[in-house]
Amino acid sequence: MAEGFAKSYGADVVDAKSAGLAPATSIAPLTHQVMLEKNIDIGESFPKGVGEVIPGGVDLIINMSGHKLPAKTAAPVEDWEVRDPIGQSETVYRDVRDEIERRVMTLILSIRQRNAVEDPGAARVDTRRRRPRQ
Repeated sequence: MAEGFAKSYGADVVDAKSAGLAPATSIAPLTHQVMLEKNIDIGESFPKGVGEVIPGGVDLIINMSGHKLPAKTAAPVEDWEVRDPIGQSETVYRDVRDEIERRVMTLILSIRQRNAVEDPGAARVDTRRRRPRQ
């Protein structure tokens, strides 16, 4: 879910890659369904292990597993306490989806603000798609 939100809302500032400590063999059907309710299709996504993502280099790791990562990384780790919806009701899936969406949006906004401070002359992203002033 987090990767889907990050790619949909923050592709201008993040290159999100999702991985797990013990990845499932496929995306849970309810996960796909509740994401489609947000107009985000994660049908082409597939679960990956941490080892498939971290060796490529990352700037930040968001850990939602509830467990410590098995190895040290150079990247900072941010732990998010998020309920695992697997085996739960559609309501739980939606609650978890909405919590993840809020957290991802907060992260994206903080990255955009940090980038604006680091490079105040950079082009601004117009999220409201207004016409430029003449």
